[in-house]
Amino acid sequence: MFKPSDFFIILAVMLSFVVSAYMWFVLKDQMQAIFTAIWIPAIFTFGIYFKLCALMRKKS
Repeated sequence: MFKPSDFFIILAVMLSFVVSAYMWFVLKDQMQAIFTAIWIPAIFTFGIYFKLCALMRKKS
């Protein structure tokens, strides 16, 4: 179901979430935490894009 590349995307999302939560709760730097949290949908978007490109390449 999951390819190794999918795990790297999920790992990047989890890492971004952990770093963002650390900045929010430990460092009390809310602005930087929000900026880092915005990376999560961006990482998912890039992952979906590359996955769709690979699927389209297989079909043609």
